[in-house]
Amino acid sequence: MTIIKTAELAAEDAAVAPENMTSLQSVDSAVAAPCEMPGLHGGAHFAQGQAPSTVRKIKEAAKTLLPDALFLSLLHHKCTGRYPNLIRPVTFNEKILQRNLHPDPRYIELTDKLLVRDYIARKIGDKHLIPLIAAPDVFTPEVFDALPDAFVMKANHGSSFVEVVRNKSETSFDKLKKLADQWLRTEFYYVGRERHYRSIEPRVFFEKLLLDQRGQIPADLKMHCFGGRPGGPIIYILVISDRFGTATHGDVYDVDWNHLDIAIGDYKRSAAPGPRPPNLDAVLDIAVRLCEDFDYVRVDLYAPDDRVYFGELTFTPGAGVLPFTPDSIDYEWGKLMA
Repeated sequence: MTIIKTAELAAEDAAVAPENMTSLQSVDSAVAAPCEMPGLHGGAHFAQGQAPSTVRKIKEAAKTLLPDALFLSLLHHKCTGRYPNLIRPVTFNEKILQRNLHPDPRYIELTDKLLVRDYIARKIGDKHLIPLIAAPDVFTPEVFDALPDAFVMKANHGSSFVEVVRNKSETSFDKLKKLADQWLRTEFYYVGRERHYRSIEPRVFFEKLLLDQRGQIPADLKMHCFGGRPGGPIIYILVISDRFGTATHGDVYDVDWNHLDIAIGDYKRSAAPGPRPPNLDAVLDIAVRLCEDFDYVRVDLYAPDDRVYFGELTFTPGAGVLPFTPDSIDYEWGKLMA
C-alpha cells in the first residue's frame, strides 16, 4: 500500500515539477476561468440561469478528461498564481488539495448534508439541527403542495445548492423541479475534483427557513478550526453577511472578535466590523466540540438571536484553490495544519 501511494503522489507531483511547467502552461487554457466556477468560493446559488452553449458543453466535457492532479494544478495556478507542490505541501491550499486526492473515508458521510445530521445529533444534540421538512425520494407536486409557505430547498451532494423561498405563492413546482433536476444531474466531484463527493448519492431536501427576530436570514459563521493541539483548537471566523442580498460581505475575526485584515475567496471585507454575536461563547463551544476529532475542519453555524444551528462540515474548503488576501495567510494557515 505504501509503495502504491508513493507512486501515486510521485505521478501527481510530476505534473507540477519545474521541468514540466512549459507543458502545464500549454494546457492551462483547458481550465477556463475556473475561479468563476460556482460552488468553489461560496456563491449563494449554483449554475442557475440559461442552459450552457454547445461550446461551453464541449469545454466542460474536455475538462473531465484531465487527470485529477493535473486539473487541480491548473485550477490552483489560475486561482492563486502558483502551481502547487503535491508531494511536500506547505500552504493551506496545497494541504487541502492533498485531501481532495486522498480523502479520509469519514468525509463521505460527514460531507453528505443529510447523513451528517445523525452525527451532529449525537455530538451536540438535535436541538442544533435546522428542522427538516422533507427529504423525498422523488420531488413531486404532492411534496410541493405539502411544503409550508416559507422554506429552503437544498441538495446534499455539493456546495451552494440552495434556493430560499420566502413565499411559496411566488414560485411554482415546475420552477423548483427544474432547478432540483439540474442540481441532481450535476456531478459535483468534477467541479473541484474533491473525490469524497463521488460517493454521495444526490438528494434534494427541504428545511425550515431560519430568520432572526428582525425577519432577516442570519449570517453564515464559517469557523475555520485547526485542532489536534494542546490547549484547544485555533479558530478563525469568516462571517458572510447578506449572503442572499445585494450587499454581501465576508469578514474574518479571531475568537476575541478582532476584525482581521484578511479577505477569503471572492468576498469583500466590510468597512467596519459587525456587532459581536451575543451568543459568541456558545458558538465557539459548539465549534470546539465539532472539530475535536479532526486536525482541520470548517464548521458552519448560524446564530440567530440566542440560538445556534448547524450548517455543514467542510473538509476541503474552496477545493484547495481559495485565494487569500494577503497571500501570506495561505502559508500561515498551512503551518497550522498537520
